[in-house]
Amino acid sequence: MNDQPYPGVHLSARFGEALDYAFNLHNNQVRKGTEIPYISHLLAVAAIVLENGGDEEQAIAALLHDAVEDQGGLPVLETIRSRFGERVAAIVDGCTDAYDFPKPPWHERKQRYLEHLQRAGSDVTLVSLADKLHNARSILFELRYVGQEIWDRFKGGKQGTLWYYRSLVAVFHQVLPGLLTEEFARVVAEMEVLGQAHTGSSG
Repeated sequence: MNDQPYPGVHLSARFGEALDYAFNLHNNQVRKGTEIPYISHLLAVAAIVLENGGDEEQAIAALLHDAVEDQGGLPVLETIRSRFGERVAAIVDGCTDAYDFPKPPWHERKQRYLEHLQRAGSDVTLVSLADKLHNARSILFELRYVGQEIWDRFKGGKQGTLWYYRSLVAVFHQVLPGLLTEEFARVVAEMEVLGQAHTGSSG
């Protein structure tokens, strides 16, 4: 019996090209409130995609999923389309919740993105779920070792961020049920327990 739930994926030079492009785009960017290079997040999202049945184009999109939102808007999307093809560009587009700076109000963006995910295809939902899972894992880790002050890093604050992740769990249960969504739900549940642990004392 094969212990591996998914077949292996052969990565071509296109993946290496995308990694190099992502590195150059995000090289001066760090994770919120930390000195961790942002590329670590992109690598983690690509790893989750590859480890959960994704193909090379989904993994390339995972490396580039924040490029449009963080590093140049629609012109960057057109560069991605010309360099990596329509499917990769469509996934990146589907993972983007803002194209302009300054971005629209936070709650409005997140509500619109939740609605978008309900009609997005499987390419987008897999990469988006991998992205949100890694973010949730990072928040959970920071809650354990830094504490409640991490919520100050997020525009939605504690209650807004927890609302958003609860809502994401509900949407992913609908559009992409399975082990990865169950893992996401478990992490979010633990994140919520720790996040609310000191609500009484913090006001």
